[in-house]
Amino acid sequence: MPAVIRPNPYPSYNFLVTVNAISNNGLAAAGSFTEVSGLEIEVAPIEYRTGSEGTTTRKSAGLRKYTNLTLKRGITGDLVFWNWILAGIQGTIQRADGSIVMLDENRTEVMRYNFVRGWPCKYTGPGLNAANNEIAMETLEICHEGLEIDV
Repeated sequence: MPAVIRPNPYPSYNFLVTVNAISNNGLAAAGSFTEVSGLEIEVAPIEYRTGSEGTTTRKSAGLRKYTNLTLKRGITGDLVFWNWILAGIQGTIQRADGSIVMLDENRTEVMRYNFVRGWPCKYTGPGLNAANNEIAMETLEICHEGLEIDV
């Protein structure tokens, strides 16, 4: 899919999350989330200085660091993602690849962020309060070993 350049930015509210093969029968899971964050990559600099270079340090590329993905959604009773982290709690980490797909106003895919070898490292259940008029939200945090953009 070739990149589409347009004068106006894409809206951030049209997206889809997919995770490949996290269930025991190998089925892919897709989730309707209200928020995704953590699409970040950092290359940590390594500073180096020899004694003959004065006060200037040289900087070389160090380790790549990928920020954990944080997914938030309203609780619907779908336990696919809960069962994924539960397997890890019970000692069986199930790594999976997945994507965060950006869509345009017509719900056509325009960009895809692919993560590799991800697994859930944190789950947060809803904050319950009888005095509020809010949706019960759950949060899933996925650590991973790589992020790429596919356009």
